[in-house]
Amino acid sequence: MRKSPAQVYALVFGLTLLLAGILGFFYTADFSTGDATKDPGNRDALIGLFEVNGWHNVVHLLSGLLGLALAGSWRGARLYAWGFGLTYLAVTAWGFIVGDGESILGLIPINTEDNLLHLGISLLGIGAALASPSAPPPTTVDGGRTSPAFIPSVRRRAQVKTPPERRREGASG
Repeated sequence: MRKSPAQVYALVFGLTLLLAGILGFFYTADFSTGDATKDPGNRDALIGLFEVNGWHNVVHLLSGLLGLALAGSWRGARLYAWGFGLTYLAVTAWGFIVGDGESILGLIPINTEDNLLHLGISLLGIGAALASPSAPPPTTVDGGRTSPAFIPSVRRRAQVKTPPERRREGASG
């Protein structure tokens, strides 16, 4: 079966965010909160661009795992694309409001590069959700099996008519 744009989005961003979460722990695993998240010793730039700390890495891990879990489902992937598109749009706005070098909720450090990445993730998620119909297209073949739409609601047994002579022979024989 062909994958929807939302399924591709969930798979690609699921893998990407999972990888970012894992790699982020190689940069920093600090779980500071509040003003301590602004301290350069408690945050590091993943691949030299994106501010991360332990909390940010956990968010990436959970987001990635959720995307991978829902990528196989047409409806689940569409909900993931909508949910993450809108959530990341809100996070982007929040990030631009608090400013470069600050943190969201006193937990997750952000910078302008993070905000631009979050904006891209949100727009792609909303686009993937909009481009994905609410249900998969109908099909006559599903992995080699007949689609449930083509299975009769009442199954009839094939009746083979046997001549009366044979029935008597079989019964006495």
